[in-house]
Amino acid sequence: MGLGLLLSIIVGGLAGWAASRLMNAQTGLLANIALGIGGAFVLSFILGQLGIYAETAILPQFIVACAGAVLLIWIARQLRK
Repeated sequence: MGLGLLLSIIVGGLAGWAASRLMNAQTGLLANIALGIGGAFVLSFILGQLGIYAETAILPQFIVACAGAVLLIWIARQLRK
């Protein structure tokens, strides 16, 4: 496993954890990691379509992943209604 992948998992996990606390979601460790990585992918894609690209440093990637995870949690809640 490459260092980049490991770093992505760690940053994604932390971002997912932060987003779950921010949104008061009751998710576990694996769900946090999935939310963070999935959120980073989704929001990076959306921002890319708008011509906005996040820096490759850890902090901007964390912010994008966290915001994306918040977006995924919000969407999931809307679909449950």
